[in-house]
Amino acid sequence: MTHATATLPPDTALRTLDELPGPPGWPLVGNAFQVHLPELHLELERWIAQHGTVFRAQFGRDKLLVISDHALVTQVLKDRPDGFRRPSRLAEVIEEIGIQRGVFTAEGEAWAAQRRMVMASFSPGHVRAYFPSLVRVTETLKRRWQKLQAQNAPMDLQAELMRYTVDVISGLAFGQDTNTLERDDDIIQHHLDKIFPALWRRMNAILPYWRWVRLPVDRQLDASVKVVQQAIDGFIAQARERLQDPARRAAPQNLLEGMLVAADEPGSGVGDAEVAGNVFTLLLAGEDTTATSISWLLYLLVRRPEALARAVQEVDRVLGPADGGASWTPERFAELDYLEACAHEAMRLKPVGPFNVVEAQKDTVVGDVKVPRGTMVFMVLRQDNLDDRFFPEARSFQPERWLGDDAPGTVGNAKRVSMPFGAGPRVCPGRYLALLEIKMALAMLLQNFRLEGVATPDGREAREIMSFTMIPEGLRLQLSPR
Repeated sequence: MTHATATLPPDTALRTLDELPGPPGWPLVGNAFQVHLPELHLELERWIAQHGTVFRAQFGRDKLLVISDHALVTQVLKDRPDGFRRPSRLAEVIEEIGIQRGVFTAEGEAWAAQRRMVMASFSPGHVRAYFPSLVRVTETLKRRWQKLQAQNAPMDLQAELMRYTVDVISGLAFGQDTNTLERDDDIIQHHLDKIFPALWRRMNAILPYWRWVRLPVDRQLDASVKVVQQAIDGFIAQARERLQDPARRAAPQNLLEGMLVAADEPGSGVGDAEVAGNVFTLLLAGEDTTATSISWLLYLLVRRPEALARAVQEVDRVLGPADGGASWTPERFAELDYLEACAHEAMRLKPVGPFNVVEAQKDTVVGDVKVPRGTMVFMVLRQDNLDDRFFPEARSFQPERWLGDDAPGTVGNAKRVSMPFGAGPRVCPGRYLALLEIKMALAMLLQNFRLEGVATPDGREAREIMSFTMIPEGLRLQLSPR
C-alpha cells in the first residue's frame, strides 16, 4: 500500500470509507438522486458543512471519498500520475463521443510525451512571440463591442467572451484565423458549446442510455463532433502543407506544427490521431475556462466600484490612452499587477473548477483513510478559499490580498490555498496564456469603455451552473463609450 499523504504518527488508526460520516443514501443508487447535477458543487459544499472536511458519498455503485482541506488536496494532486489519474470513465466517454485522447486524458508514457510538447508550446517565450496576434484578436473584440454598444444590442457576456477565446487559442495553437468575432454563420464555437455539457451529462449518468437509445440531444452532439473534427482535419492538412518548407519544419511556429514534427520522429509513439486529440482538447479547454473566468471577474469587479476605479487607474498609468493596441507590449502587461490580482481574486471566489475528481490507481491512504484502487476522490477546491482562517473576510472581493508575498492573516501563501489551475505534475499548462488573455480583455475594456453593468436579466445574483465548468447563468454586459 502506498501513501498519498505525509507520514502519519505510528499509532494512527486508519479508517475505511464505510467508517466515515456522510449523507445517508438510497438503496442501489446511493446519493445520486439527491443532487441536482447543475448544482453538484453546491451540494458538495453543503455536505461539507454537515459532515466535515473528509466524508464519504455514493453515486450509483461508486463509493466516493470527498476531501476539502487544501493541504490534503495538494498532496493528492502531487501524487499524480503514479498514485491518481483522471477518472477512467472520462476517457471512456470522450472516446465514445469520438474524440481522440489528448494530454488532458492521456495517462502513463503517453501523457508524459504529450505533456512535454504542450508545455513547450505554452511557455512564456512562445506566448510572447504570439503577442501581436493576441493584440489583433483583442482589437477585433473591441470593434465588435463598439458596434453592439452603438446599436444598443444586448450582449450575452459568456457567448461574447467564448468567441474571443476560441479565436485566441485557434491562432496560438493552430495558426488559424477562425475570426468567430466577426462572423454570424455556422461558427465552430456553436458546436464546441454543445460538447462540454454533453461530456458533463454522460460523465454523471447513472446508465449509459445513449448506447441503446439516441435522443435528439445525442444526434446533435454527433453532428457537432463531426463538424469540429472536420475543422481539425483541415487544420492538420494545412499545417502539413506549411511544413513542407524545411525552414518551417526546423522551427515550427505553433503548437500544431510542433506536434506534427514530433509525431514524424522515428519511434515517437505519437501519430495524427493523438495530434487531433490534443487539438480538440485545447479548443474545448481554451474556449470555456478562460471565457468563464473573465465573465466572473467582470461580474465581481462591477460590484466593488473602488476596485474598478483602481483597475482603470492602473490601465491608464501603465498603458496610456487607447491607441488600438499600438503601444501594448509584453513588458507593459507584466506591470499590470492589480489587474492580475483581480484575476486571482475572481478565480478564488468563482473558480471554473470548484472541485476536481481523480481515481486511485492503487490501494493507498489519503489522510487517515484507506482508499482502495479505483475509488473516486472528489477534491472540493473552493472550501478553504471561502474560509476566514485563510483569507480575512473571505467572501468579499479584495484583489489587494494578492499584492503581497503572503496574504495578510493567512496560513502560508495565498496561492497554496487557492489552486484554480490545479497543482503538481498535471498543473494546467495554459495558465500563463490564460492570465494574459484575462488581462488583455480587461485592459481593452477599461481603456475604451465604461463598465456600466454586468447583471442577470432579472437583477438577481448570477446562478452558478456546473456544466463541466462552473459558468454564470445569463449575464448581460452593458457598456458605454469612454
